Amino acid sequence: MNNGGGNNEPRNNGPAIVIQDLRKSFGRQKVLNGIGLTVASGETVVVLGRSGTGKSVLLKLLIGLQKPDSGSIRIQGLEMTTLQFKELNQVRKKIGFLFQQAALYDSLSVEENVAFPLDRHSDLRCAERKERVRALLATVGMEQHGKKLPSQISGGMKKRVGLARALALDPEIMLFDEPTAGLDPITAGEINQLILGLQEKRKITSIVVTHDIRGARTVSHRLVLLKEGRIVAEGSFEELKKNQDLFVAQFLSGDS
Repeated sequence: MNNGGGNNEPRNNGPAIVIQDLRKSFGRQKVLNGIGLTVASGETVVVLGRSGTGKSVLLKLLIGLQKPDSGSIRIQGLEMTTLQFKELNQVRKKIGFLFQQAALYDSLSVEENVAFPLDRHSDLRCAERKERVRALLATVGMEQHGKKLPSQISGGMKKRVGLARALALDPEIMLFDEPTAGLDPITAGEINQLILGLQEKRKITSIVVTHDIRGARTVSHRLVLLKEGRIVAEGSFEELKKNQDLFVAQFLSGDS
C-alpha cells in the first residue's frame, strides 16, 4: 500500500496533463479562479477541497463536458479547449471517467453496461467483446454478476462496474469523481485498492477527486487542496501534514 503519497513512483515520460490559469464561473460565483496543474505520465494526483470548490467541475472541464471561461487544458499535447467535436471524441476515447454515482444504464445488465463503449467505439468481433467484458469484470471482482441489472447490486458493486466500463477502451488517463462516496470503509478500501492496482499494473495517469482523506493518502503520488477556486497547498501527504496553514491542517484532520 502507498501510505505516503510517493512510494509508488510514477513514470516520468513528460506531462500527460497541463492546466494553465483555468477559470470557470457560474453567474457571479467563481468556481475555479486561475488553476494551474501539471500531471506527469503515470502519476496519480488527488484533488481535495470542501464541497462546492470546483473539484468535479475541474474533471468535467478536462473531458470537455463543460467549457472554461478562459485558460488552457493540454492533454497529451492537445489543447482541449479548441478541439472540434470529432477530435475531442478521439481524445475522450483515451480517457476513462468514473462518475460519482457510477452512471450505469438502468435498463442494461452489468455485462451490457461494460460492453457499451466497446459496441460503439471498437472493431472487436462479438466473441472478442464478450471475452473483453468477462476480463474487465474479473478485474474488478464482478464476473459472477454480469447478468444482473444495476438495481440488483449494491452501491459498491455499481462503482466496480462503472470502473470496468471506464477501462473498456484501455484508457491512458483515468478521472475519478468521488470514487468512494457513500461507501462503507471496507468497500471504500477495496475501491482504493483497485485504483492502486491500475497504477501498478497499467501505469495509468489519474486524477482523483475525493473527500476521503484516508483514500487520498493511500492512492496519491501527490495531493492538491483547493480553496475558493485556487490551489492553496500541493505535495505528498506528509508534506501537507507539515503545512502550517490553518485551513490545510483543519482539512487533513477532518475539522474543516
